Parts: sequence; structure tokens; C-alpha cells
Amino acid sequence: MTLNIDFVRSRFPAFTEPSLAGWGFFENAGGSYSCRHTIAALDRYYRENKVQPYGFYPASQKAGEAMDRSHERWAATLGVAVSEVHFGPSTSMNTYVLAKAISDSLGPGDEVVVTNQDHEANTGALRRATKAAGARLVEWAVDPESGRLDPEQLGGKLTARTKFVTFPHASNIIGDENDVQQLSAMAHEAGARVIVDGVSFAPHSIPNLAVLSADVYLFSLYKTYSVHQGLMVVRDDLADELPNQGHYFNAGLRNKRLTPAGPDHAQVAAAGAVIDYITELGEHHGFTGSLSDVAASVSALWRSHESALLEPLMAALRAMPSVRVLGSDRPASQGDMYRCPTVAVALRDRDPADVARALASRQLMVGAGHFYAKRLVEALGIDAARGVLRLSFVHYTSLAEVEQLISALQEELS
Repeated sequence: MTLNIDFVRSRFPAFTEPSLAGWGFFENAGGSYSCRHTIAALDRYYRENKVQPYGFYPASQKAGEAMDRSHERWAATLGVAVSEVHFGPSTSMNTYVLAKAISDSLGPGDEVVVTNQDHEANTGALRRATKAAGARLVEWAVDPESGRLDPEQLGGKLTARTKFVTFPHASNIIGDENDVQQLSAMAHEAGARVIVDGVSFAPHSIPNLAVLSADVYLFSLYKTYSVHQGLMVVRDDLADELPNQGHYFNAGLRNKRLTPAGPDHAQVAAAGAVIDYITELGEHHGFTGSLSDVAASVSALWRSHESALLEPLMAALRAMPSVRVLGSDRPASQGDMYRCPTVAVALRDRDPADVARALASRQLMVGAGHFYAKRLVEALGIDAARGVLRLSFVHYTSLAEVEQLISALQEELS
């Protein structure tokens, strides 16, 4: 079965927006278009329920019910308990609060394993928290040529003193999926907890956390066709061990212990609407079953469509001698870890920012820089001040748009 791309694009208002007509959007790793379900849910909340939720009158009660629905829908989709779903202002802020809680739980003699493949929001906060607690920071470094993480090297860094291991599900530069299930099992066998940054993976494949077994999993809803919120799953047993980061009188409430800021009610209420898009897409393609089952089937369609578009783009880049493709230069084969269509290239003769501007003149939206993965860019021997050219797309991208991008790249870089 193939993804019905026309049906998909009909669910995203951006594709009928006159100001965006003719533009190819290839900076999805920085934030995706929102589906119409998300936009409608926000509009509905602001018109009907822009009041304090969980009160004594109908508009307030309806507001609280919409917020509860988002927690319930995402929990069922991800395969976790409702109490384990936490919405925060962003993944960066969620990680910051989590790191503060972890710091309060660490002491001298404890160890925390981090990587240099991460977005700085994930690794930076945990690095600072570890040092502040007087614990030992252990870096699991990427291969300087491929940018990938070697699981065998992680095995050599785990000890009886390791308390936490953190790594990305997929890098926002490299794009190659890390085997969360395998790495989680390794860390758990050593007695450590696992924190996974899923920001660059979730837009391509909604994770089943019952299978992946991470103790913490974070991703950004605004990169997953939804609102500008961060979603953080923290397993209840770990949440109960971590010190409360909220008001003292809320210490017994799991959904408030790690989200000290008052939530954006409208965005939380609208956060579950993207699940309605996923289920509608599933129904259109004949998928049935639980929310997690439908999400898995829809995600498989997304990946298949993305891989089909990724191959001609990679082939074109491989033919350009002035370009160094970072990470795998081909889509993953069946059974392999997924190769996300987040393609970063180092340019030998051009400044990436200049190329990005040139592509914008051709109605192509792409990015340039280090994208908060400065440690990774430098580990790959690239000048972080120039950074890389990043081309990223998702399942609503069309073949015509990829061909538009390839043609422009060939004229600019060949």
C-alpha cells in the first residue's frame, strides 16, 4: 500500500495558502506545518473555552475535558499511562526541568552518560546538572567520519555507578535512527535509567514506548504537525523517585511535579487533535485497531513514502563532488534502523548560508547552520560558524517538490 499524498496534503491548510504557493518546504526539522485538525482545535478553544479550566461552570469544565482528552489520546497512542504524559512549553524547557530534578537526585560517585550527537537542549542541561551535583560526566562520542554512535562503545562506558544514559532517537544532523530498544536494554542491565530525545524521529514515526522501554522520551509537538508544546513521557516509577520541581502542595500530583510552569491551556487542549489526523489517515487507508496500532500502520506508510523520495535526493547529492553527505547516504533497507529524511551536507566550496539564500530565490525553504548540534558538527571536522546545509522533509512532501529541490541543487552546486 502507498500513501495517498493528495489526501494527506488536503489535510494541511498550508498547501492551499496563496502566499506559500510554489514554495517547496525543506526545513521541516525546524518545525512542521500544522494539520487542519490542530488549527481547528486551537480556534475552537479560543472561541469557546478561553477561561480557567477545571472550574464549576460549563465553559471551564469543557476546557478541562479537552485538556484531559489530549493526555488520554497521546497516552494511548504512545503506549503509556495517562499519568506518564507531561506537556510543557517546549522540549528544551522540559529537559531543563528534568535535568534540575536529576541533579537533585545525584551525588558524588554517580555517573551520567551523554553523547556529542545530541541537540544542545538535551545534552547541555544534563551536562550542567551532572557537574552541579558533583557526579562524573561520561561522554559517548560519535565516529568522526560517519557521525554515528557505536553501541559497543556504550557497553564499555556503563558501570555499576551509571545512573542515567541519554541519547537521541535520531540526530537532527545525521538522521540515522539509533536502536532505542537495544540501547535501553544495555543501560537497564547496568541498572541505569534511559532518557531519549525523540524530537527528530517522532515526526517520521510515532514511537511505541511500550516496546522501546525508555524511562524518559521527549519530543516537540510543533515538529509533529501540532502545537508549540513539548511532550515528555516519564515513567511513573522514575517520576516518583525524582524530587518535586513544582509547588510544594502539588508534590503528590504526578502531572505537576515535573511541569512547574502553568500550562498553556489552549495548546494542551489542542495537542491531541493531531491524533485525530492520524486516525483519519488510518481510516482512509483501511487501518483498524487501537490508537497505537493505527499509529504504527500510519507511521509505516510515512516511512515508506519518505524513503521513496529520499533515494533520488541522495543519488543526486552523491553525484556532486563538492558535497559531503553526513550520515547514511541512502535510505535504510528493510529491517534496518530508519534513515530519517533529515539530510545535512557539508559544502567544500560554498558557504551554506549563501546556498540557502540562493535556494530561497528559487522558492525553496531550507536551513543552514549548526542547528544547536554544535558539538556534533565540530566532531565531524566542520566549522560550526559556517555549519551545514540542511534539507529536511516529511510525509506530506511531494515528489514534484523533491524534483524542484534536486534541480535547484544541481544548478547551484554541480
